[in-house]
Amino acid sequence: MKSKARRTAAVPLLLAAALLLALGACSPFGSLPASRDAAGPRTEASASGTAKRLTYWAELNSNAASVKPSFREVPFFQEWQRQTGVSLIFIQPPANQAKETMNVLLASGELPDMMEYEWDKFPGGPDKAIADGYILRLNDIIDRYAPNLRNYLNEHPEIDKQVKTGSGSYYVFPFIRGDDKLLTYQGPIIRKDWLDELGLPIPETIGDWHTVLKAFKERKGVAAPLTFLGVPNPLFGLESGAFVGAFGVLNGFYTEQGHVKFGPLEPGFKQFLAVFRQWYAEGLIDPNIATVDTATMDASMISGRSGASIWNAGAGIGTWQSIVRRENPSARFAPAPYPVLHKGDRPKFGQRSSAYVGTGGVAISAKSPNVEAAARMLDYGYSPAGHLLFNFGIEGQSYEMKNGYPAYTDLILRNPDKLAPSQALAMYTRANYFGPFVQDGRYVEQYYFYPEQQEAVRLWSDTDAELHLLPQTPKTEEESAELSSIMQDAESLLDDAALKIIFGIEPADSFDDCVAELRALGIGRAIDIQEKALSRYLNR
Repeated sequence: MKSKARRTAAVPLLLAAALLLALGACSPFGSLPASRDAAGPRTEASASGTAKRLTYWAELNSNAASVKPSFREVPFFQEWQRQTGVSLIFIQPPANQAKETMNVLLASGELPDMMEYEWDKFPGGPDKAIADGYILRLNDIIDRYAPNLRNYLNEHPEIDKQVKTGSGSYYVFPFIRGDDKLLTYQGPIIRKDWLDELGLPIPETIGDWHTVLKAFKERKGVAAPLTFLGVPNPLFGLESGAFVGAFGVLNGFYTEQGHVKFGPLEPGFKQFLAVFRQWYAEGLIDPNIATVDTATMDASMISGRSGASIWNAGAGIGTWQSIVRRENPSARFAPAPYPVLHKGDRPKFGQRSSAYVGTGGVAISAKSPNVEAAARMLDYGYSPAGHLLFNFGIEGQSYEMKNGYPAYTDLILRNPDKLAPSQALAMYTRANYFGPFVQDGRYVEQYYFYPEQQEAVRLWSDTDAELHLLPQTPKTEEESAELSSIMQDAESLLDDAALKIIFGIEPADSFDDCVAELRALGIGRAIDIQEKALSRYLNR
């Protein structure tokens, strides 16, 4: 999913909120001598051979934040420092304010050593962030200080070309999904026990969904039958194709018979808006559609304020079912297929990820005096030991090796403190929320604890999404800058027009004016840029 946050709230300076955790230990990398090269000056280690403290900017994942408020209290981050012998000062932005606080950070000029951020979404792209002196071009650094990542990319050339810019620059230590079974994890979720009570089947078509949501509203008294993420931008929760995909389009770019299309230009998008306008008027959609974040969505689904959503097999079904069943053993969250217009149709769209999507990557600041130490620490996630830590946690605590298989313990799957598996995993691993490592398919074999989760992946994968997936297509600095300029205005226009129609402020036919404005803003040029980047990617 793309991130398009455009909030303007004032944000305090981040460095004043740094969280300190110092875990002194001897580095398994050995002494890291001071050195200087084209990457700039740096001081890597003290005379004792213990690495200096490094600064690390990142937003804390919501599963982890629901248990511990700061990085320094999460066992995974304590263990990562212990195993690498590096002490980290964490700089943690407020929840759901990553883009705004990153802008403040960059403007301050006081940059941390490492920054975990969606750098592919930087205005002008990663090449621009490098040219502006914010982050380093990592090609030489990876060759010199990151042998584990270097080996992985050499062995996986298809991924290697995804993690570079159009000019061939590496810019982050990437998050990579290392198994096909990890590529689909999200879709429609519904209260199956309510359906059974009402004598209704799991909905398949748009008409079925209307019937079910009305029944939840009128016969169950549910306040907001359907809820989904509206943060960081309206309709964010539908960007994988739920509901809108039934009309043959996406709310964004996709491919159709080798060509790039932009969904809102197609007639199906207007038809989708008309349906959601009706549902909103009937009270079937969360009235807070534009501001729903993960915390409020979780609260709505757990409390029974809502009975359907679009979310993950782990953080959705796994978390909600674990919590709700404590008070209501008969509660059951089940997956539903991606909606279609006519019964028997195969969904054209659905959530499917590429192995690399830009999320969870970590860049090194161009101003860091600790480049080598930062690179070696980040490279640890791609080593055999780091792979186990990031995916399975701490041996003897969160997992045990059984005939060569890293099996999660009851600390994860049946947590004594009543944490859901998604929350327990977020305490001891990064397997379920990205980071600088390669995600292991064996994690999901165990993480999907309930039969409903396993069925979800099968059901949500049964689409033609792969045929229409626009992969991570590296662009040149000039292309990225032009595309960002066009899309910033286009997305603002789209968000405003879509909400006005759904809220009933404007008629559905007013979207024709929005389409005309999109064309005037240069959306055709944006499609051309995407097509050129796709062609270049396919021919690399």
